[in-house]
Amino acid sequence: FSCREQPIFSTRAHVFQIDPATKRNWIPASKHALTVSYFYDATRNVYRIISVGGTKAIINSTITPNMTFTKTSQKFGQWADSRANTVYGLGFASEQHLSQFAEKFQEVKEAARLAREKSQDKTELTNPALNIASHQVLPSPIISSNGPGEDKLFRSQSADVEITTEKERLKKMLSEGSVSEVQWEAEFFSLQDNNNKLVAALHEANANVDQWKKQLAAYQEETETLRQRVAELESQGAHDSSSENNKEELSQTLEELELLIKAKDEEIQMLKSQKCSRWETEGEREETLQKLQELEARNAELERRLHLAEQTLAETLAEREKIQNEVTKVAEIMDVKIFELSEIRQGLAKLVES
Repeated sequence: FSCREQPIFSTRAHVFQIDPATKRNWIPASKHALTVSYFYDATRNVYRIISVGGTKAIINSTITPNMTFTKTSQKFGQWADSRANTVYGLGFASEQHLSQFAEKFQEVKEAARLAREKSQDKTELTNPALNIASHQVLPSPIISSNGPGEDKLFRSQSADVEITTEKERLKKMLSEGSVSEVQWEAEFFSLQDNNNKLVAALHEANANVDQWKKQLAAYQEETETLRQRVAELESQGAHDSSSENNKEELSQTLEELELLIKAKDEEIQMLKSQKCSRWETEGEREETLQKLQELEARNAELERRLHLAEQTLAETLAEREKIQNEVTKVAEIMDVKIFELSEIRQGLAKLVES
């Protein structure tokens, strides 16, 4: 179609043409729905229905006042084009689209009629001889066996007969088109489109299911690893219980050592206060000094043991706190994973139900 034509209405529909051999069956013009548009040629003042599939014009029908668009079902309509010597059929996605196309067909048909009448009036005004001739009714020529009158009358009647025959043939083509077959064809292509959409959705759902299954397996493996870690930590916790008992024993030992050190300090102070009176002889003095040294050495040993015990207790408490923090962290991670796992199972259950 030329650039001087402008689209005035467009829709999408499955395009069919009547089978030229049987004049009964519909032949689909394409596998998918095509854009069908009304075009107006302002230069020639004509209206056309055009649909292009790829680089080929599937429909190129000039609308004339004597054309009729017929609804044969809720989603299918057809019209005959004598110039193209065929019948076009359109299968729409809904009854609303069919009604819009039929209303636009009626509007364009009326516009074509007005354009033709205006063109005829303009021709009569510009040609007075034709105008006068159009108002003079000449008597019909007498049919004779010979002469030019008979030949002219024969040609006129032959043309009328051909037009009448063509109209009857087109009417017969329209009447013979099976409504059930048309409905079946339109529903078939609609179901085919829906089936393609469902297949694509099914493939996407299967891909999502596979991905969820992989993610679920990974979560299960990670959950099993966390469970093993928790079991190890629980065993360490049991070991910590024994460490707790050791800690209590160490605390008790520390208290005993502190009491003993305190008692020895008091004894040392008492000995120091009494050493002057007791050092009457050199032997007593040496014996006292030796005893004092022994007590100081024992006191130093007790202090060293006390320091080691305090250090061991601090390390035990730090290790226990570290293990408790790790157990808490692992428990939080397990809670999150268990929640995600439950959501995935719910998603799979919904998918299976759908």
